[in-house]
Amino acid sequence: MLRVRCLRGGSRGAEAAHLIGAMLGRSVAGWAQRVFQSTSSAAAAQPRHAAEEEHVTESAPQECPVCSYNEWDPLEEVIVGRAENAHVPPFTVEVKANTYEKYWPFYQKHGGQSFPADHLKKAVAEIEEMCNILRHEGVVVRRPDPIDWSLEYKTPDFSSTGMYAAMPRDILIVVGNEIIEAPMAWRARFFEYRAYRPLIKEYFRKGAKWTTAPKPTMADELYDQDYPIRTVEDRHKLAAQGKFVTTEHEPCFDAADFIRAGTDLFVQRSQVTNYMGIEWMRRHLAPDYKVHIISFKDPNPMHIDATFNIIGPGLVLSNPDRPCRQIEMFKKAGWTVVKPPTPLIPDDHPLWMSSKWLSMNVLMLDEKRVMVDANESSIQKMFESLGIQTVKVNIRHANSLGGGFHCWTTDVRRRGTLQSYFH
Repeated sequence: MLRVRCLRGGSRGAEAAHLIGAMLGRSVAGWAQRVFQSTSSAAAAQPRHAAEEEHVTESAPQECPVCSYNEWDPLEEVIVGRAENAHVPPFTVEVKANTYEKYWPFYQKHGGQSFPADHLKKAVAEIEEMCNILRHEGVVVRRPDPIDWSLEYKTPDFSSTGMYAAMPRDILIVVGNEIIEAPMAWRARFFEYRAYRPLIKEYFRKGAKWTTAPKPTMADELYDQDYPIRTVEDRHKLAAQGKFVTTEHEPCFDAADFIRAGTDLFVQRSQVTNYMGIEWMRRHLAPDYKVHIISFKDPNPMHIDATFNIIGPGLVLSNPDRPCRQIEMFKKAGWTVVKPPTPLIPDDHPLWMSSKWLSMNVLMLDEKRVMVDANESSIQKMFESLGIQTVKVNIRHANSLGGGFHCWTTDVRRRGTLQSYFH
């Protein structure tokens, strides 16, 4: 098995870059060199243009700023989302299928408008403090651009307003030195990638591989327009039957339905990720990586990381309310399965886009440090019993927008190697 190590700086960084470029063909430097060699006569005729092109693409970087293989190696650089300008998505069929009935009047009233200003202001402050704490822990923090999400846009197939750039985990996944932009499945998130493009272009120029999955049209055919959800019982029945609001009309997926463990990635079919999207990822990442489909007893599957969160080599948090149907597969592989305690978040706290189980939606800073909700004392004790130090942060108002620490971030660089943890 090939083991690729992320090395940065000096001769060791150059050696790693050379190895990756020579063996995997993923180095921008190697690409640029082959292009210039194959067009040497043209380059000789116009040396100034060749020099300019080399400068623009930064064709000979000593290091790649993007490198992450799993969820727990030492975190060095991370993208943290923005709550600024966040808007409530219009109450369309795909949004209805992913939200709880008690919040439907909220969407009907506020769809296309800003989230409540007071709440949003507190969420912004919480995320700023989270960024400060990450920096204090030695992590480089990057942010998406502020965008006006109130603008209405129209394609040949639909019209919508935007939503936010709060949850980079939903739209970006890093596999090795590659950033993959997910196609998404909500119409309100169609143009969400625009907030991240300046960052991604910067990473690309410095040597990262950049892939954008096929963008769905999000035409009516992608959604079951008559998806029959009225009660929790309806949701359970439909999920058990393998019926979801998204069809197989075209590939779609949110990156947050995938979770990484070295050469193995695990994914669920959900309300926003269909089998065509999973198959696209499987073919794209083969043969270096394997993609495994797993499922849960979950009436409203959307994003895997508050249901099944891998926090270390052979160590996973498995939601006791949403048991994994393939859990014996992990136990046979020698994994330790930990059931987190019941969340402590009060019933009256608004969670417009998620469940209380954001308590297990944690961010590992390394194998022995975890960023966890300051209000969730039960899960803090659980981590301490596992020998993991807790870095406590309060993002209770930011939770209301649909995510915990894992959702609010995408790890760009972790210091580690590509290994197999699942046999």
